[in-house]
Amino acid sequence: MRTIDDIRMAARLLTGLRAFLAAPQSAEACRRRIEGQYRRRDASFLRLVERGIYRHARSPYRPLLEHAGIELGDIAALVRQDGVEGALGRLYDAGVRITLDEFKGRRPVTRGLLDLPVTGTDFDNPLLARHYETRTSGSRGAGSRLNIDLDLIAHEACYDRVSLDAFDLGARPKVIWRPAPPGSSGLKNVLRLARLGHPVSRWFSQTPVGSDWKNAILVHSVAAAGYLYGTPLARPFHVPLGNAVAIARWLAARRAEGTPAMLDTTVSSAVRLCTAAAASRLDVAGTFCRVGGESLSPARMEIIASAGVRAVCHYAMAEAGRIAHACADAEAVDDVHVAVDKMALLQRDVPHADATRPGFVVTTLMETVPRIMLNVEIGDEGVLVRRTCGCPWNALGFTLHLHGIRSYEKLTSEGMHFVGADLIELLERTLPARFGGAATDYQIVENEEAGLLRVSLFMSPRIGPANEEDVRAVMLTSLASKGPANRMMAQLWQSGGTIRVVRQEPQATAMGKILPWHVVRSREARR
Repeated sequence: MRTIDDIRMAARLLTGLRAFLAAPQSAEACRRRIEGQYRRRDASFLRLVERGIYRHARSPYRPLLEHAGIELGDIAALVRQDGVEGALGRLYDAGVRITLDEFKGRRPVTRGLLDLPVTGTDFDNPLLARHYETRTSGSRGAGSRLNIDLDLIAHEACYDRVSLDAFDLGARPKVIWRPAPPGSSGLKNVLRLARLGHPVSRWFSQTPVGSDWKNAILVHSVAAAGYLYGTPLARPFHVPLGNAVAIARWLAARRAEGTPAMLDTTVSSAVRLCTAAAASRLDVAGTFCRVGGESLSPARMEIIASAGVRAVCHYAMAEAGRIAHACADAEAVDDVHVAVDKMALLQRDVPHADATRPGFVVTTLMETVPRIMLNVEIGDEGVLVRRTCGCPWNALGFTLHLHGIRSYEKLTSEGMHFVGADLIELLERTLPARFGGAATDYQIVENEEAGLLRVSLFMSPRIGPANEEDVRAVMLTSLASKGPANRMMAQLWQSGGTIRVVRQEPQATAMGKILPWHVVRSREARR
């Protein structure tokens, strides 16, 4: 049955691409689509709640809402009275919220007498056309399957149209350095830009291409369909993190030709290629980098800017797509506009470790997002402000800004995320069984060094002698064993030399707790 389902999905994708690629979307058509969705956001939210939650018997939100005594009519009344955000705030206070662990299926949804076992796929959107599948990058455990709808990619292509115009990038050659499937960002970038009539010139992938037959078929089938329908679509070409100079050479060649390129990549990859360009005396000045996947701190921006490269960031998550877009009139290095047409974003004090954090709470408003999110705590924090600026997003009514975005729940390096059950199993079972000691003798620590986020395994000196290479190998093998997405991420961390072993006692919190992972921010990152 699974194979038959895959074949049907592939057929929907290949036939759907014909209409998707039929005609480039004009700037005016893109603006109309965004403005229309923005005007309909209240109705769109209520329609999603009705069809995707109340009419969907398996939705985890149904018993949660029933436990709180809230019916569809109550939500509609709250929206009429207080707007979407006001209604969501009332629901949050009534206990209608989902933690990140619950959303990932790591813990049951427990509220009073309600004890509801869940899996990550329980939050899948049942309304999708399901044109193809990708995987999440594994925040809080193994990456999980995501169903992707071409209509969402078409909508997000409209976002890219606004961004291309805001930064005057239309005439530049487009290149991406993003992982091939099972990673989702690379293929979505290729499709979005093709939709706009700005096909990607080169797709470089930090991970090997075709590491499993299903994703190899996906990539080559999409490229073949693009050729058949008259729109060339780039195929991924493997360029590992350790060979960032190859990307720098390509960018330097575009600079020499007189038209610096636009590059979409992760923050760490941008830092790596700018460092490689400086070391090899390659001139990549004028290149425009659109980055994501990790925090863009002032220290990292300084390294990128030292190569004459301009960088802006977007903010996204695989389960919902684009959350916010780079501001062209920024007040901070990571200043972004919240995509208020498709998302509602609240900020609440969320319990974490020994304290609370001003965490973001996300709700999706459109029927084409991969997962339905209703007051989901996503493990990120930052500064949320409403202000007027001079960029095109402001003219569309997107006046809600974010900056200083940081994760307090995930280790994020090279655009990849590992936290949760897999790390706990590694630290509390795998490593003690192999090298000795107890669970509290191991801790993973993330900190920023020279613009790159490094992941260190703190290993108590009380543990007997251990070869660091053996320890690293056990870590990567354990993480890679959880599935294709985890294998992709482990390959990235291995090729990037991301992990190091430090013989040091694990760090305790102010309350004396030794947490499995610990995030240290640089002084620049905390500002």
